[in-house]
Amino acid sequence: MKLQGKTAVITGAASGMGKEMALLFAKEGANVIVADLNGDAVNEVVRQIADNGGQAKGVIANVTKEDDAAAMIEAAVQSFGRLDILVNNAGIMDQMMSAEAVTDELWYKVMEVNVTGPMRAIRKALPLMTRQGGGVIINTASVGGLHGSRAGMAYTASKHAVVGITKNVGFQYGKLGIRCNAIAPGAVATNIGTGITQPDPFGLEQAMAGMALQRTEAGDPKQIASVALFLASDDSSFVNGTVVVADGGWSAY
Repeated sequence: MKLQGKTAVITGAASGMGKEMALLFAKEGANVIVADLNGDAVNEVVRQIADNGGQAKGVIANVTKEDDAAAMIEAAVQSFGRLDILVNNAGIMDQMMSAEAVTDELWYKVMEVNVTGPMRAIRKALPLMTRQGGGVIINTASVGGLHGSRAGMAYTASKHAVVGITKNVGFQYGKLGIRCNAIAPGAVATNIGTGITQPDPFGLEQAMAGMALQRTEAGDPKQIASVALFLASDDSSFVNGTVVVADGGWSAY
């Protein structure tokens, strides 16, 4: 098992990529804190892990709240004695809003979830990992964080910020035995798109312009979980401060 005896906190772990990460990490021997806003879905993931012989604890957490971010990190220590892996996976889309259409409300909401949430979790986790002499942080970025128009302006800016956070933490804390990397998925079959209820027509048209170049189907969340497992394990011991693109070759065009 690649994560035997490790403890992981995963946000957005009740569905999609986060759920598959939680299930896979537990299968590989990790104790998992399943953190998400959806309490019923959290309990279901914890049940699935337990049914397969794994160890997990559910925490209802809103990553935009300081107290919730602290609680999920503290739950790892209280339940399993340590924190080895933090996966900042929770995220939201932005209605594909262009620069002229984005509202302050939407901008701040996207930034709070996608940028401030990971920052707070990392800020809470680093002292623990430093005292332990090491740890792994994985951030879910996006090809939208590497290119200019795969989504609206707020989401694009937020995922570029996640990439910046990843590089900053990876470099500054690498000497302390803490690795920080990001995954940049392309289109993946998750429920994140269900939040796009009233897209900006102009922004949507511009974001979709490059989709015709995509020659692959949407990825399976399990495929992203496998990348996360690689980054969480010692298999990637020399990988730090970088972004692993997992998009089926979409951005290679």
